[in-house]
Parts: sequence; C-alpha cells; structure tokens
Amino acid sequence: MKKTVFLRLFIISAVSVFFTIAPQLYGINEKLTEEQRLSIITRLTARLIASNHYRQHPLDNKISSQIFDEYFKLLDPSKIYFTQDDIKSFEKYRYYLDDLTQMGNTDFAFDVYKLYLERLVLYRKYAEEALKKGFDFNQDETFVIDRKNIPRPVNLVELQEVWRKKLKNDLLYFKLMKKSIAESNVKNNDAAQKSIKEVWDKRSPEEKILKRLRDIYNEMSQKEKIDILGFYLTCLAQTYGPHSSYFSPKEEEDFDINMKLSLVGIGAVLSSDDGYTKVISVMPGGPAAKDGRIKADDRIIAVAQENGEPVDIIDMSISKVVNLIRGEKGSKVSLTMLPTSKGANAVPVNITLVRDKVELKNSEANGKIKSIKQPDGSEIKIGIIDLPRFYMDFQAAFKGVPDYKSSTRDVSKIIDDFKKEKVAGVIMDLRSNGGGSLTEAINLTGLFITKGPVVQVRQSDRTVSVKYDPDTTIHYDGPMIVLANKLTSSAAEIFTGAIKDYKRGIIVGDSRTYGKGTVLDVVKLEPLLHSVNQEFPAGTVKFESAVFYRVNGSSTQQLGVIPDIVFPSITEHMDVGELFNDNHLPWDAINEVPHDTYEKNLPQNIETVKKLSAARVKSNQQYKVLKENIDLFDKYKKRTTISLNEGKRWTEYVKEKKVLDDNEKYLEQNNDTFGKKDADDNVDFLLNESVNILTDYIGVQKNAINVELHASRKN
Repeated sequence: MKKTVFLRLFIISAVSVFFTIAPQLYGINEKLTEEQRLSIITRLTARLIASNHYRQHPLDNKISSQIFDEYFKLLDPSKIYFTQDDIKSFEKYRYYLDDLTQMGNTDFAFDVYKLYLERLVLYRKYAEEALKKGFDFNQDETFVIDRKNIPRPVNLVELQEVWRKKLKNDLLYFKLMKKSIAESNVKNNDAAQKSIKEVWDKRSPEEKILKRLRDIYNEMSQKEKIDILGFYLTCLAQTYGPHSSYFSPKEEEDFDINMKLSLVGIGAVLSSDDGYTKVISVMPGGPAAKDGRIKADDRIIAVAQENGEPVDIIDMSISKVVNLIRGEKGSKVSLTMLPTSKGANAVPVNITLVRDKVELKNSEANGKIKSIKQPDGSEIKIGIIDLPRFYMDFQAAFKGVPDYKSSTRDVSKIIDDFKKEKVAGVIMDLRSNGGGSLTEAINLTGLFITKGPVVQVRQSDRTVSVKYDPDTTIHYDGPMIVLANKLTSSAAEIFTGAIKDYKRGIIVGDSRTYGKGTVLDVVKLEPLLHSVNQEFPAGTVKFESAVFYRVNGSSTQQLGVIPDIVFPSITEHMDVGELFNDNHLPWDAINEVPHDTYEKNLPQNIETVKKLSAARVKSNQQYKVLKENIDLFDKYKKRTTISLNEGKRWTEYVKEKKVLDDNEKYLEQNNDTFGKKDADDNVDFLLNESVNILTDYIGVQKNAINVELHASRKN
C-alpha cells in the first residue's frame, strides 16, 4: 500500500527532530567513521519505529526489557548457547537499552554477540571430544526437543549436559535415518530413497555434525558490524510487531525473501523454526506447487545443486538457505525434506525441482464448471473460481491502458462465461491466497454487492477511513460460497470478511483465516540522510502502520475471519497464523459502518446445510482416515521430548509409520487427497464438499430440498 500523506509527514517530522542535532554531532559532509554511521542508523531506526509504528508506544523501560529478551532469543532460540548466569551478567542493560539506543550506543549488541561466538567455539570443541568417546544408546533417557518454554541451563555445567544430549540425539537421528532408508529400499526397491542413501553415506554422522558446526561458526563469525547491528535493530522493531524489521544494506537484496523465492527459485515461502528451515506456504504456479509434494510445515534439512553433494542446512540462517535454493532459471536443485505428515520420526524424501520464475499468468484467476446430478435426476451447474492472489498491473493502470490486467477484470470475465452456461451458484476458492492489492480486494467485492463500504483502515493516530465499492452495480447476484483456509491472508481476508458481513454468501474452510490485518510501510533510510548532506548505505525499516477492520467493526488482525462451516483439517493443529507470531497486534473492534444485508435468512439456511454436510462427513470413510491422521499429527505436535534409547525410538517409529502407511495406501486406492488445491476435480475432497454445500444451499433457497436425499449425496 502507498504511504499516506499523513504518514509521510509524520516520518519527516520524527526524522527532522533527529537531524536538527545531527550536524552538530558530525558536521555537514563530514566523512564518518563506521562507528558514527552505525550510531546514526541506530538512532534513526529507533525514532522511526517509536514514532510511526501503529502501536504508538514510546521507547521506554518496558520496550527496553523486551529488546533485551528478544536479542538473546534471536541468537539462541533453542537455548543451547546462553545460560542463566550469562543473562544475569548482562542484566545491567535490561532497563537501560532505551536510553542507550536513542543515544546510538550499541555496546550491548556487540558484547552479547561476542559471547555468542565464543560459545559456538566452545560447543564445537566439546562436540569433537564427545563424538570421539561415543554414546550409549541403550540408556533410558530423553532429550527435550521443544525448548521454547523451558528455562535456560543455569550454568556451563548444565549447558554441557544439554550439549551431550543434543549430540546424542543428532547421532541417533542419523543412525535411524540410515536404518529406515535401508528398510524402505528393501521393501519398495525405491530408487529415490537409494539415491538419498548413497548421498548421505558419503560422510559419517560424526563428520556431518562437525561440518555443520564449522559452517555455522564460519558464517556467523564473518558477519560485518552492520549485519550484527541489524540483528539488534530487528529485535527492537519486532518488540512493536512481528512484521517490523530492520534490513541491513546487504539484506536489502533479500528484503522480501518470500517474493524472491517466488520469482526465481522453487516458489515457496520459508522461515526458520528451531534450527530447521520450514515451509510456510507454496506459491501458486511455482515449481514446488506444480510438483505437488511439498506442503506447509514440511522441513528442509539439506540442499544439493545439480550433481552436487547435499549441504546440511540444519541451524543454517534462512538467508543462506535462500541463496542455496535460488539459482539460474532451468537449473535443478534437490531438497531433502522431512514431511510434516510423517511426524517427528519422518523418513527423509528427496525432491528435485527445476528452478523457474513464477509468472503472473500462473497466478491468474481461472474458472471451471462442475455439473451436479440432483436426487431427482436433473443436473445443475456450479461455477468454481480459483484465485491464488489479488493482482493488478499498477503501471498499466497508471498509464491509462484501457485493458490493464487485474484479478477483478479476470473474475468478471469468468462470471460472464458462467452466466452463458447458466450456472446456479459460484464458489470463490481462496485457499492459500496470500493477499495482494487492497484496491483489487475492494473492487472484487464490488462484483458481488451493489454498493457500500468494503473495509475500514485505522491509522496510527487512530483516524479511520472507509473504503467503498467504486461502482453501483452488481455483477453476480446468485448463491455463492467462499472457500478459505488458515493460509488465506490479508486482502483475501478483507474480501472474505465483506462477503460474510453483507450476508452475501457462506464461508467454509478451516476454523479461521490467517489473521494478517496490518498495513506495512517501508522506509529506506538512505534518502533521509540526504537532508544533512550525508550519503552512505543505511538499510531499510519496515513496520506496521495501520490496521484493517471489517465493515461490521471487527478487525481481521489476529483472529482472521471465522467460517460459517468448518471442515476437519490438519492445519488446525499447526502453528499457522498471526496468532502464533510473538508481539502481534491484538484483535479489537471499532464502530460498524452502515451496510446492506442480502439474505436475512442466511443464518438459518447455514444451519440447515451445515447439518447436511455433517451427515455426509460423518459417514464418509475418507474423512475417518483424515481424522485418524489428524489425531496422530496432534500427538506429534504435543510431544516435547524424544527418547534417546535406540530400541524404543525405532519401535515408536515403526508403529507410527504403519498407521501412516495404511492411511496413505487407503487414500491412494480411493484416489483422494485432502485439501490439495492443485488437484483435479475428482480428488479435491474439500472442494467437492463445498460444491455439495452450495447445491444444498441453492435447494434451501428454493424451498425445494429433500433433506434425506441431499444428505445421501456422495462426494
């Protein structure tokens, strides 16, 4: 979204306060030392965030204490490098960082980082000695794998015990991996698994672990001061909101990792999670989406270039992982994955993708029609529109090109085709739609309503503006469903919320959408230096500047949009959504704005079709299998410790694998996948059930539904 005039003036005002004293400190055009440049960047970033972030909280002792904790967490999320004694040694800074930061003093950031590097060296030395001695895998002991909520080790003695168990777990993991791959090869004669085994057998487990530790140290010890400062300033920014960040000049090239990956690479959104590189989502039209095997929450543990040896990426920074995955168009990259559906004891799979660009056309809206046979033998047609993102060719629109590309225009044309085919209802499939243009969300909503407000936007000064449907016509006024999931985000949530508030259609899918209801603003620092005749690479600051609200006054932030009918889903047990981001802005509500409602009886009709859907789901064997998989997945997520006894660990793996294999075999025999958006009509169960719900809804509206007959309709 473009910055508002208010925000630009506010930023200029905040910056001017800083620069009125900058010349007195350094002098116009004076050649600055590295320390002076870092000081300016620190002061400027702090003022920008504190003055302009939506949270509107001063940089005070409360924020100082949060920055203190966030910095240790960023450097050591698994709590394997810093002890409680270490934290105590830095406690003098806890309530003083606000003052030091505003003065441009960053001693804390560099002193803590120095200790971090020392611990990397100490851990590597410990690992070399421990791996020489070996481990007893017959002992009954466990290792805490979910370390987010446990206290840090008190001192170095306790820390070394954590190191011992971590090394033992890493070694056991490699041993069991080798055993499971070998067994899989014998049973299935799997060429891909054989390839993985050959590659992973090139180094011993001990060599892999030591190489990983050397690589981590080499990467972290070679960071420049501006990069280390970037860690600290990002912690400062993220105490205000999870989408706020500082990007050093080097990181500006990778400013939006998600977008870069979607343009040249595999087309996946990645994040770092407790040392693993985790898949957040797969971009429509990209190599990963076309391949179909990579799913949200899967973990990547190794990356190999074409004909090259895999690089172990566990504990590697996300930026370095991105650089390994990114490459020339047409080149191949192999990813060793741990599928989340296989649980903690997953056997790795090898997936080779051809790098490519995700062209806009691959994310365009597309429509299809499905004919549904009615209980009386007649047929009705349901139109399905798949919209992966809200897109618009802003440049062409600005130039006045009459037929510029936009999601609204494309959907409008699809609806015209549907009308010619006399469809009885329309499904808008917004699963995994990550948003895009706010203008398009508003315009697209306008296709389904006559006129009225679509979304409210509240700025950091709490002034509210209302965005309206720009035309007074309705393009489609028939029955409709919006199909969403937990990856339906941002602009897609605005559209979904508006359809719900207007009682214009039924919302079905996961228990909520993502909950991304904030407007992000991006400020490059370098142009701001020009006002005092200074010029040097200074980086970029990103922060939440405003919040979206539905026309009913409810924010889409944190809680997202709640569907009318909820499908069983594995994502219910995944930590997906704004709710799981630290320091996220809370949900709240403002005044409702007057708007029309299109079907006063919609709540009652929803209850009717919900019962019909529930009856179908309850009697469907495929959903029973899904429920079993969900229960098993939930068990994985709740597990906080893992056995270090080889026999017990293998027995547990075999037991879990049998359940998963049996379920997978059943699904293959029945040609079904759950929630697979890129699947064809016959295998997308959630879409098929949505079609059934819409068919029921059409019958309810006509007061001609036979409940028993409709309940017996099969997916």
